[in-house]
Amino acid sequence: MIGRRHSTPPKWSAEFCACGEQPLTCFVTCCLPCITFGQIAEIVDEGRSSCVGQGCVYGVLMVVACNWVYSCLYREKLRAKFELPAEPCCDCCVTCCCDPCALCQEHAELKARGFDPSKGWIGPPNAPPQMPPSMSR
Repeated sequence: MIGRRHSTPPKWSAEFCACGEQPLTCFVTCCLPCITFGQIAEIVDEGRSSCVGQGCVYGVLMVVACNWVYSCLYREKLRAKFELPAEPCCDCCVTCCCDPCALCQEHAELKARGFDPSKGWIGPPNAPPQMPPSMSR
């Protein structure tokens, strides 16, 4: 097959349960997961929602033990945005069994892709995706 390039499927930048690589994120996520979730949601929504608003919704859902469902929805959005595989299993199982680990992995993924979740979304809401210089029109 001349002329065809084989590309490797996208992979997560951080392993699931590799929280020790980011001790501060791990600590914040274990103590106040609503902060980490809010940061992730603001970036995944590209500024259409706020960290504070999303964190508050997550916190309210924690009271009734349904936060993992909301987290699952955002994990699915993040995976779709970056074409990541459902690893180590489906999103609902990951967030239900260990939501703090899922949040740490998602936070690390955003950092690896050049975002700073602690600063939030930088750019206009609904901004079109930036094309890398190598992909100019």
